[in-house]
Amino acid sequence: MPDRQESNHDNFMIEKIKQRPINKRRLIRRTVITASMAVIFGLIACFTFLVLEPVISNWLYPEEEPEAIIFPEEPEEMLPEEMLEEYLQPSPSPSPSPGPEEQEEPERVELDEQQIQEILDKVVLDMGDYRQLYSVLSDYVKQVSQYMVVVTGTKSDTDWFANVYESKNETSGVVIGNNGKELLILTDYNSVKRADHLTVTFSNGVQADALMMQCYQDGNLVVLCVSLNVLSQEMQAEDMHIAPLGSSLQRNLVGSPVIAVGNPMGTSGSVGYGVITAAGSQVTLADMNFQLLTTDIYGSQSAGGVLFNTSGQVVGFIITGKTGSDMRNIISAYGISDLKQMISRLTKGDRIPYLGIIGADVPKEANEQSQVPFGAYVREVEMDSPAMLAGIQSGDVIVGIDQQSVTKMSDYSSYLLKINPEDVLTVRVMRQSQGEYKEIAFEVTVGEAD
Repeated sequence: MPDRQESNHDNFMIEKIKQRPINKRRLIRRTVITASMAVIFGLIACFTFLVLEPVISNWLYPEEEPEAIIFPEEPEEMLPEEMLEEYLQPSPSPSPSPGPEEQEEPERVELDEQQIQEILDKVVLDMGDYRQLYSVLSDYVKQVSQYMVVVTGTKSDTDWFANVYESKNETSGVVIGNNGKELLILTDYNSVKRADHLTVTFSNGVQADALMMQCYQDGNLVVLCVSLNVLSQEMQAEDMHIAPLGSSLQRNLVGSPVIAVGNPMGTSGSVGYGVITAAGSQVTLADMNFQLLTTDIYGSQSAGGVLFNTSGQVVGFIITGKTGSDMRNIISAYGISDLKQMISRLTKGDRIPYLGIIGADVPKEANEQSQVPFGAYVREVEMDSPAMLAGIQSGDVIVGIDQQSVTKMSDYSSYLLKINPEDVLTVRVMRQSQGEYKEIAFEVTVGEAD
């Protein structure tokens, strides 16, 4: 019996379960597939979020579009003789009010130059009058200074020993608008273009960070923006003063008094008094010509700021390097009227269109004597510019763009500032051939100014 049991025990099958060997190739393939699917899913999720997030945000939290900046025109100033005539106007004697049919216009007093001079000769000023005069000017400067800000650009760098240091550069700016979201400031581009961080200091001492909205490098202009949400924590709305822009196209502009505010003497907060001595020159840039105002104010070669007239309006934006070598320290400025359309575009953050034409008006004498048609005369075409690539040459006269006629350079510049880069224009020019001018049309793709 024991022998039988022992025999059965020997015949019992014993099995050992072994673990299936790992297929490394299949495991790697599955891992790669899983990781790839995870990456693809992540990319799809990111793309969907980027596409839908602005739509959902705008739907849940709609934002109002910034208001367009409108610059009102300056009312024409009265001439000195007109002011004197108004002062000498006889006041009506008290009498019963006449009926509508009995009312007559008061008699106008006409004065000739000799009578005006005789009246002025009777005016004698003493030292007290001069003190009062300059006291009034000082109060006026305080009034217009509320429109000005100090723009500080900070740039971080390292020296030869890897020590980090900061360099700062200051210039002045003028507050030109409020679009409902930001306060807009016009200043010179060269002073802030290399800055890593911009700070604006207002006339009441409040400081705030600023960002570049848009620049026009060729004209050294830039518009900065300061968030109203940040400013509202530091200053009231009535303390945000916006400078009114006047007109630089008045007939009596030459000889009129102006005040240079900002940093005309090279330091912030400086001021200069004088008159406009010339207004007939122009600063010629690519696609733009700006009026040049020259004063008798002696200032710094690094001057900045604006020119105010006696009505508290900006008539010029101070620039440097645009006068002759014998007038390097004389304060000069862009006429504000020619800048308004450019400033309006900068305040909206729009890109500046570019064709690359340096032009001028056709003089009346050239039209009468040489039959040169009126238009924008092409004096030069910049190398590799859209105008050159299209085939426009120096000596051509631009007489039309699309359906708009062009009779002078300002017509050309004004139309160009209404379009956008990448637009395709039909530029019609008159080109001289065999002694006569013939019209040629060019298709030009608008570029973007640097």
